[in-house]
Amino acid sequence: MSEESPQDASGRPDVGRADVELRLPADSAYVSVLRTTTAGLAARLDFTIDDIEDLRIAVGEASALVLPEADEGSDLVCRFFMSPGRLTVSVTVAATTPHTVDYDSFGWQVLTTLASEAALEPGEGELTVRVAMVSDLADDSPTRAGAHR
Repeated sequence: MSEESPQDASGRPDVGRADVELRLPADSAYVSVLRTTTAGLAARLDFTIDDIEDLRIAVGEASALVLPEADEGSDLVCRFFMSPGRLTVSVTVAATTPHTVDYDSFGWQVLTTLASEAALEPGEGELTVRVAMVSDLADDSPTRAGAHR
């Protein structure tokens, strides 16, 4: 983990070069690898067990949103941006057709309830869902919507 991750104007450490990048076939059979990697990195950042489980589920939901849009034979590219008390994961697939997310869907509701931040980021020829989690143990952690602890 880098000591000083690049940050944008809002202070989010999820721009620039990722601390970890994982490239998998865009197939739901590989989502378990992504979820396990996410859990391991969150544990390395001393996230609570509850935070780790929430993040695992959120990353699984993010994958479920992008995989149906993936071009045949493309990769699922996951980038992890790590900083003390915060883990941001971007899940990206190549997608030549434009996509809109149903913000009222069950998957999106689960994702936004579990994560501190979630965003759909369509790009030129790709689709990305970005999920960020701030640990409950972080000193300046905002209270997450839907967190009943």
